[in-house]
Amino acid sequence: MPDFVDQVVLHIKAGDGGHGCASVHREKFKPLGGPDGGNGGRGGDVILEVDPNTATLLEYHRRPHRKADNGRQGSGANRDGANGGDIILSVPDGTVVKDAQTGEVLIDLIGAGTRYVIAEGGHGGLGNAALATAKRKAPGFALLGEPGDELDVMLEMKSVADVALVGFPSAGKSSLIAALSAARPKIADYPFTTLVPNLGVVTAGDTVFTVADVPGLIPGASEGKGLGHEFLRHVERCNTLVHVIDCATMEPGRDPISDYEAIEAELRAYGKLEDRPRLAVLNKADVPDARELADIVRPMLEERGMRVFSISAATHEGLKELTYAMGEMVAAARAAAPVVEPTRLVIKPRQLGDAGFTVRRVDDNTFQVTGVKPERWIRQTDFTNDEAVGYLADRLERLGVEEELTKAGATAGAEVVIGSMENGYIFDWQPTLNAEAVHQGPRGSDNRLG
Repeated sequence: MPDFVDQVVLHIKAGDGGHGCASVHREKFKPLGGPDGGNGGRGGDVILEVDPNTATLLEYHRRPHRKADNGRQGSGANRDGANGGDIILSVPDGTVVKDAQTGEVLIDLIGAGTRYVIAEGGHGGLGNAALATAKRKAPGFALLGEPGDELDVMLEMKSVADVALVGFPSAGKSSLIAALSAARPKIADYPFTTLVPNLGVVTAGDTVFTVADVPGLIPGASEGKGLGHEFLRHVERCNTLVHVIDCATMEPGRDPISDYEAIEAELRAYGKLEDRPRLAVLNKADVPDARELADIVRPMLEERGMRVFSISAATHEGLKELTYAMGEMVAAARAAAPVVEPTRLVIKPRQLGDAGFTVRRVDDNTFQVTGVKPERWIRQTDFTNDEAVGYLADRLERLGVEEELTKAGATAGAEVVIGSMENGYIFDWQPTLNAEAVHQGPRGSDNRLG
């Protein structure tokens, strides 16, 4: 089982709304005291919340299916059903939420306490007490609760660290972060020992900052080779880059300058990192040949504008000077950075004059109606109850659906689909079902549907 997970697909389901209740008040000497069916409770939401104490998505790797509570059904005596409980899923700061099917970015969660309702619970259905009108004094039906949202999302964590240690595999980044902090990453002398980011907290005087040791780069990483973007996306939010250069490598075709230039080429090719301040670390100075090579390489890197430190992660030589240099760069970057505000959720109201639905002619005798209200009303209707179907017809007529169908050329008997063509509700349109008719007949029936 992994101990660090930075990307996971989460299957979420909001709670369904409770059904409304169709009930008539009854007591001695008063057998029909009027409708008293309560409303159904609302289904619970699924909410993502940024928690500073959460550093991994491991919990969702172990349990990828999450569901909020359903709302309870209403009951007689005007008793409403209880609302379903929300579930709050804690995520690390800097989590990107994407649609698992399309890859579309839904939101980028930044800032402690930021919340986002990723799946809304279904509305509870109205009971017959709430549906009573002067024309329909004792409705023999209630509205059904709506199903809650159900979707798959991908959570992607981009490490929010101050300093990123960049360099070839086995350059000594894991050893360096272990020497600088209390982090204890896996360390070995073979390539790609580090497969996931390691984070360590470092203190330099009054400055406390986080260092990320992320998987090593190879040429072509910006195009996805090796660990590719699995590495680079963790660097994206670090405000300082530290090149860790191996001065004791024995691999043919490699030397400190070519390693440095190869890493810089990948950072430039990836983009978004050009403005990050950098410094270079010549590692493994405890090896005599490496120390001599570091003395030769230092002026060459300084000519490229780099601030250079010779260190040994094994003996801790030069680490104090390096720590304070990183602290100075982090403090400067923090002072220059704009204040990070929590993610703002933008609410877009419907435009004035928007009817809230559209009617589209599919073919000669088929029409499609789409829109939030008509599709919601379909989900709320109990089609085994004629009175409920008649009530739906009244609602659609008042909304203007019948008028728009007539304008589109629909005639009696035309096939009308409300919702998607694949999963929508299909019925034969009868324009005689209008809101001007007064309901008559036994409860649960509608004389217009005889």
